[in-house]
Amino acid sequence: MLLTGPNMGGKSTLLRATCVAVVLAQMGAPVPARSCVLTPADAVFARLGGAGDRIHAGESTFLVECAEASAILRGATRDSIVALDELGRGTSTFDG
Repeated sequence: MLLTGPNMGGKSTLLRATCVAVVLAQMGAPVPARSCVLTPADAVFARLGGAGDRIHAGESTFLVECAEASAILRGATRDSIVALDELGRGTSTFDG
């Protein structure tokens, strides 16, 4: 699923709620939904919220975001659930 929308439109909130519902369903717990049909996942990966820079390591916010996304994608399989929120937020629109 690809989710787009305006700033402050609730995209991040919906993504977090969906992740919680998926984890609950994977555990066999009740899910706050009318219905839920889900294939068992071998792993759930989430990168939610903003990564910060690692100045002490000489790593920019964008580099940290890329490293975290890369680690998730290396560990994910076709049976994994991956949630990425605002990937690329750490780069400047004007600088590229």
